[in-house]
Amino acid sequence: MTETAAAELDEGLRRQLANLGDREVGGWKVGLTSGRARDSMGPGFRPFGYLLKERIYRAGHVFRLRDFQRVGVENELCFRLKETLTGDVSRADVIKAVDCAMPAFEINEPRLSANASAAERLADNLSQYAIVVGAETNADWPRFDFNAIAVTLSHDANILQTVAARDHIDDHFDSIAALVRQLHRFGRSLNAGNHVITGSFTRHAVTAAGVYRGAFDDPFGPVDVEFR
Repeated sequence: MTETAAAELDEGLRRQLANLGDREVGGWKVGLTSGRARDSMGPGFRPFGYLLKERIYRAGHVFRLRDFQRVGVENELCFRLKETLTGDVSRADVIKAVDCAMPAFEINEPRLSANASAAERLADNLSQYAIVVGAETNADWPRFDFNAIAVTLSHDANILQTVAARDHIDDHFDSIAALVRQLHRFGRSLNAGNHVITGSFTRHAVTAAGVYRGAFDDPFGPVDVEFR
């Protein structure tokens, strides 16, 4: 990545934080960690996006389609922290700081034109609108094989897609460590109690009302969201 390109991306992240203002942060997302989006703004570049505390919802939450011009859903894993992380942290530091994991939907609201620049997309918080989280779970995280799981997205019981983790998504704890390092560059930290989403498995534009379910393999289970 050239110095000019890196400076433009940093400016996009600075603008994002300026747009955040004094609204209360409930957590963060790690961007560009999976599928075709991975490395799309440069090799190894993992930008952050903020999650507003007021837009972290429980499973079963109902949204109104008329409130969006465009809206999409993505199934992700969401991790909640019990310890604050800052600076040059390791994967082991992240595992120690994780309180629990949850199946989740990220609700995205595409607000920019298709030809928007990378810096504009970062300033726009990577289209983030809300998250919807399911039941909390724990496992032996140092030994848990995330590559063995898959997620099936359905709409009113009609299967839309099934995506396996293997070769699709970055290591979740490495992604959180990268997030902490990126936030530290901008004077931010990942705080105890924060939620973190680590990249999309499924991705679908919502064009019809109904119940969308992301069914994660054990031990995570399902998460539902409804549009009316």
